[in-house]
Amino acid sequence: MTDIPLEHIHVAPDTDAENAPAVVVLHGRGADEEDLLPVARHLPDHLHVVSLRAPDPLQGGYTWYDLDLSAGGLESSQPDADGFRRSLDLVVESIDAAVDGYGLDADRIGLLGFSQGAITSLSLVLEEPDRYAWVAALHGYLAESHATLDPEGIDGKPVFVGAGAGDRVIPESRSAAAADRLAEVGAAVTRGSYPGGHGIGQQELRDLVAFVDEQVGERA
Repeated sequence: MTDIPLEHIHVAPDTDAENAPAVVVLHGRGADEEDLLPVARHLPDHLHVVSLRAPDPLQGGYTWYDLDLSAGGLESSQPDADGFRRSLDLVVESIDAAVDGYGLDADRIGLLGFSQGAITSLSLVLEEPDRYAWVAALHGYLAESHATLDPEGIDGKPVFVGAGAGDRVIPESRSAAAADRLAEVGAAVTRGSYPGGHGIGQQELRDLVAFVDEQVGERA
């Protein structure tokens, strides 16, 4: 296994792995690097999949950061600032190491995140839009620490935001606000609202796959 800062699973393309595009997968709170692999298997088979494990153990899984609940309950939570910053930096360092270790095309790296992973993904693209070709953020929100960022390079950046109309962990209104803000700063936002709760249903999966297909195109 390539030596990168975060534990991970790497799935190489079936052929022509050198300088192929990649998706970096960021799981949700309490899950691990295997959790979203069934989703990633539906994506185009000429992608590298690099699924990262969050750094801190939590209830049999892992978490990217502790929750700041000072604004109320879970539905109003924010990332703990110190832990969030550490994880953002670790993800960037891990991507850089994976580019070298697995021969990824650094100009064609997308982010796929669910819940905490979606929150992390949206923050990463707002910090350095030029690093990422596209972002898919499922059932997440835009952290207050990043809500006012308006970076160069975000204009036209493809971003998919999926939300659950019945989501009681991260209410759809929070995902909608993230989509609105990304559109406001110029990202090319595709949004989807789905009838389920805090999980990825079949229609959301189909829409996600269609979005990724549009970004990565056919095999080079």
